[in-house]
Amino acid sequence: MVRIGVAMLQGARHEHCEAIQHAALEMNIAVEIVELRKASQIDSSIDGLILPGGESTTMRIASQSESLLDEIFNWLSQFPNKPVLGTCAGAILLATPGENREPFIDVEVSRNAWGRQRFSFEAPVKVSLETPEKSHESTYEVSRDKFNHKPLPIYNQAPITKDDFPGVFIRAPRFLEDSIKCQKIATFNEETVGVLQGNKLALSFHPELTNDRRFHRWLIDQIINNSS
Repeated sequence: MVRIGVAMLQGARHEHCEAIQHAALEMNIAVEIVELRKASQIDSSIDGLILPGGESTTMRIASQSESLLDEIFNWLSQFPNKPVLGTCAGAILLATPGENREPFIDVEVSRNAWGRQRFSFEAPVKVSLETPEKSHESTYEVSRDKFNHKPLPIYNQAPITKDDFPGVFIRAPRFLEDSIKCQKIATFNEETVGVLQGNKLALSFHPELTNDRRFHRWLIDQIINNSS
């Protein structure tokens, strides 16, 4: 059983939970999602982590009452080989954890640099990351959780080829090209929008808002390889 923690601070957290469940079905892998809301839920039994998109400042504030973000950063430091997927605001947190902590990815990030909400867009992204193929064709029925929340409808409108990914950019951060000292794995119009350092993957777009689950399959695959 693969245990994946999802930081339930703010933003597209429920959509990531749905995406992981769908990716697990595509890989025929059993997955348990741990919805992380307080520090006491984070321990060595968590095999991998998702830091969702949203608003990074809001996340830092929302985490204070339960010390969630501090404990997540402690977990990242304590288990450096465990895989992590950070998207949009999650990428910012990996690059700038604060509290005199060393960055978990070696890149500088400019918040909201793609523009405000009304400048959000979808566009094909070139991906050079090896990700596992589906072993099963499957559909995943989205249902309401115990809080009566149902994940947002997912879209797949950007033109896609075998290598392209339908990038959804919402108040997206930018990776400053001159600062990138890790592997570039995704580009849009020659600009880097995805980086990889070890087994920490940071994306400036929202893969959880598409039907393409390759990045969530990557996370599951990294966890399996890490434990073998």
